[in-house]
Amino acid sequence: MRIPDPEPGMIVRYDYLWRSEGLVGRDQGKTRPACIVGAKTETRPMEVLLLPITHVPPFPDSAGIEIPQSLNRSIGLDDEQCWVVVSECNHDQWPNGGLSTIPGTSGHFRYGFIPPRLFSSIRNRFLDFARKGNVIVLRP
Repeated sequence: MRIPDPEPGMIVRYDYLWRSEGLVGRDQGKTRPACIVGAKTETRPMEVLLLPITHVPPFPDSAGIEIPQSLNRSIGLDDEQCWVVVSECNHDQWPNGGLSTIPGTSGHFRYGFIPPRLFSSIRNRFLDFARKGNVIVLRP
């Protein structure tokens, strides 16, 4: 299956590198769902900003938005509680070596999309952090 063009709100499977991993010299993280919060598609290579999705509630020095459990299945996630972390992101090219197919699918890279109202909250919270200089951006 072909890799889809990036779109804000799209959830993909991505090798997300956390800040804490980058600080100790790692250049690869754990493959997990990630939400595209921004995409620059008019240039080649295209660029994306990806926010990690995790089962772990945000730590005191980070921020996240909870995905209602009722939405998890409809957007392709599992049944466990999830948060989109808005206080850090990966800035990467698209497509990139960090993308991977979703387990149990026949080559799909995209889980689905976060509904517009929830995505608007995620994007606005991310932008608030960014305007204040509080977003940690890693370029794996």
